[in-house]
Amino acid sequence: MKKNERYETTIVDLTHDGMGVAKIDGFPLFVHDALPQETVELQVTKLGKKYGYGRVIKRLTDSPDRIEPRDKMGWQTGTMPLQQLAYPAQLAFKTNQVQEALKRIGHIEVDVPQTIGAKNPWGYRNKGQIPVQNVRGQLTTGFYKKGTHTLVPVENFHIQDPEIDKTVVVVRDLLRRLQLTAYNERNRSGDIRHIIVRRGQRTNQLMVIIVTAKKRVRPLQLIADELAKRVTEVVSVIQNVNQDKTNRILGQVNHVLYGKDYFEEELLGLTFKISPTSFFQVNTDQAEVLYQTALDFADLKETDTVIDAYCGIGSISLALAKQAKHVYGVEVVPEAIEMARDNAELNGLDNTTFVAGTAEEVLPKWVEEGLHPDVIVVDPPRKGLDDVVRKTMIEVKAPKIVYVSCNPATLARDLADFVAAGYNVEKVQPVDMFPQTSHVETVVLMSRVDK
Repeated sequence: MKKNERYETTIVDLTHDGMGVAKIDGFPLFVHDALPQETVELQVTKLGKKYGYGRVIKRLTDSPDRIEPRDKMGWQTGTMPLQQLAYPAQLAFKTNQVQEALKRIGHIEVDVPQTIGAKNPWGYRNKGQIPVQNVRGQLTTGFYKKGTHTLVPVENFHIQDPEIDKTVVVVRDLLRRLQLTAYNERNRSGDIRHIIVRRGQRTNQLMVIIVTAKKRVRPLQLIADELAKRVTEVVSVIQNVNQDKTNRILGQVNHVLYGKDYFEEELLGLTFKISPTSFFQVNTDQAEVLYQTALDFADLKETDTVIDAYCGIGSISLALAKQAKHVYGVEVVPEAIEMARDNAELNGLDNTTFVAGTAEEVLPKWVEEGLHPDVIVVDPPRKGLDDVVRKTMIEVKAPKIVYVSCNPATLARDLADFVAAGYNVEKVQPVDMFPQTSHVETVVLMSRVDK
């Protein structure tokens, strides 16, 4: 096989990130905008030792699950890689992702029910992180072309809350009017790096964060005041200063330009204060489904003691605390712990203890101090559980573990260790937090065999 050669073939599968898989004499080619069952004429664009890439020259037959895409920009930017796949088929694809990961990586045979879909698979994101660049001499907002730092101008993201899209345009136009420039990462010149807008979809409150490359950007106060007049839902305007040469979006320093240093959102009958740097699930409606599934799996009693090992601002912890005797939460970000404590007080819950630190540091200390949880809840980052955390959880021998995962591969790896140590995988439930993308969240209930 050589680069630029053409083949007529049938797409046999989808990769975990939504690319079609073709096999030419057993050699896999990954192909953009190609779905299983489709016959295509493709051209080889790149070759490696074990796999290659191709592009569709002509589609000869269509999949029965193919639909008209909303916006081809969503392919260029990578924000909507599955927009050409009908939503029921997206859910089936995600269910299969979880099933195959558990079987192939974890060697776990378990029935995985259909992924719980969103009522509205569009306009769901409650947070927009929008890069800014100078395009043809004008400050422009949009999103990076996939795999690059080249900005593609975008005003309607389709999967983002429409009010966020509108607010970004208002901020952009104010920045243009006051002749502020976008940050140039090559020569480290310019003022503005990102515009971030977060929205409480139940409270309608908006927070706007303007990320600057300098401490002092004089017109920002004028922009904040004007923005508050034009967008009445704005309750907070923050300047975040990021002077580092980094791909990290937010810096360490925040200045309140208007209103408060937080906004509020409601979830499962609780009210949460959310700061500029706080993690909060980006799909509010589906977060409620995800957390309710975790609560149902935990099936708590009033006498239960619970550990929430990645508690953030307390979004799961406080829901657990409404049913349990006491909940202990740990989180690496000190500001999140302060917010978790504030949120517990805001909701009148005094049966919580929140500690700042890594789970791998704090969990062993709690065990040494004699803490014996009835249930452990974990919602780790994509890399899954740290080795020390897994080891400590196994040593604790909690009767139940509820694992909330955003990565089927690391979930399967971690579950294999728990199974080997005497746990059964009782229930698995995927939840679609990110329609039009290949990502899937999964809730798993494990119980000890020797309980």
